Amino acid sequence: MVAKAEKPTPPMTKTAIAEAFARFAKIMPEAATELNFVNPYTLLVAVTLSAQATDVGVNKATKSLFEVVTTPADMLALGLDNLINHIRTIGLFNSKAKNLMAMAEILMNEHGGEVPEDRDALERLPGVGRKTANVVLNEAFGHPTIAVDTHIFRLGNRTGMATGKTPLEVEKKLLKVVPDDAKKEAHHWLILHGRYCCVARKPRCADCVIADLCRYRAKTPTPA
Repeated sequence: MVAKAEKPTPPMTKTAIAEAFARFAKIMPEAATELNFVNPYTLLVAVTLSAQATDVGVNKATKSLFEVVTTPADMLALGLDNLINHIRTIGLFNSKAKNLMAMAEILMNEHGGEVPEDRDALERLPGVGRKTANVVLNEAFGHPTIAVDTHIFRLGNRTGMATGKTPLEVEKKLLKVVPDDAKKEAHHWLILHGRYCCVARKPRCADCVIADLCRYRAKTPTPA
């Protein structure tokens, strides 16, 4: 017998979503990226390195890297081999190192050594996709962007806050339903909630501050 497909999560109401973000703001008033950085360029480097890697692992690698590299010019002076020595503990370090060197050249030649505050320009940089561009625009420049990673994609679909088959679809729905006064911080609140509470294998529903608002059909039971 073929098992019936699980019904999709019903959508959360706008009122429930607004309440959810009010609660996030209360328990995480100073939410921010867990990646260490010192300026927009080092943020861009850190986010590029974080693809298919943990923030903890990236921070360990960039601790020594950012002691000698804080600008694209520093990166070019460091050189590919030395860069690889700094980041070899990170997955895909060879390809990431090549992208970072090419990125530094473009930033020096086309942007005066500065990180552009422009999505199209960011996405033209080697190793930079929409998610990375969104993180940089949000964290470095204060844009109300939402970078949909695996945590936010899962959370959006599971809770009914923003369902979609692709990260872009979830992102567009979130931008429509997240209250304007929460959009700047929404990216951080959702990532942290997905990373530590609404986890992939067994969500911690008993500890969730929005459990009564969430529309997930298979909530884990509260311990007796």
